[in-house]
Amino acid sequence: MVTASYPAFARQGQTIDVVVSSMGNAKSLRGGTLLMTPLKGVDSQVYALAQGNILVGGAGASAGGSSVQVNQLNGGRITNGAIIERELPTQFGAGNTINLQLNNEDFTMAQQIADTINRSRGYGNATALDARTVQIRTSTGSSNQVRMLADIQNMEVNVPVQDAKVIINSRTGSVVMNREVSLDSCAVAQGNLSVTVNRSANVSQPNTPFGGGQTVVTPQTQIDMRQSGGSLQSVRSSANLNSVVRALNALGATPMDLMSILQSMQSAGCLRAKLEII
Repeated sequence: MVTASYPAFARQGQTIDVVVSSMGNAKSLRGGTLLMTPLKGVDSQVYALAQGNILVGGAGASAGGSSVQVNQLNGGRITNGAIIERELPTQFGAGNTINLQLNNEDFTMAQQIADTINRSRGYGNATALDARTVQIRTSTGSSNQVRMLADIQNMEVNVPVQDAKVIINSRTGSVVMNREVSLDSCAVAQGNLSVTVNRSANVSQPNTPFGGGQTVVTPQTQIDMRQSGGSLQSVRSSANLNSVVRALNALGATPMDLMSILQSMQSAGCLRAKLEII
């Protein structure tokens, strides 16, 4: 499978990067070469042609039924591996308005961008339509709009205070928080319960060759349950990110335990942040 991202304002003859992935039973693409492949859009039209040597970041070796692999070998990348053959039509410069789309919705940021543009180019030129869109009135013509957008890109805008947020990745166990996160004083008790199940097979072979005995395999299962931790620890109130990190590290919890602790802290009203699980 060969994929690529079509950039904005792309022109015929421009080169773009290509990602190559194996869809079959290929064990490795390392050292491989991609033959000329047409890249089609959803309209089944060919927009680019890809070809070149595949660069794979992983490595592996196998011999005698044993194998060692570092990173993945079924996907690679070809830098500037595709040449654009078809251009997309654009309406840039045809209208008298331009809409700026913010990456993240923020009413404060949208209004600050509109105010900054109005102070520089005159009141009424920019309007914040919603938390993500800022509309700018301009004259028609691509050259005029390019000059205006170049001036707007160099304007300085004060970034508003971000909302306190904690992001938890439940698959990898990673926890990321921004600098606005704060904690209230609370007490935390976290105990670990581990259950180990071991199963072994015992072979019973009778020593009666003429008695009609039969060899029987009997399974034997052993269950071990251990509980550790569980002591009540005090977490001090923390107003900045460094204090929050020190307070959470003092608990000695693993990242997986920390996810449960943060959820409980938010339910108790001790975590002053929005908790988002991805």
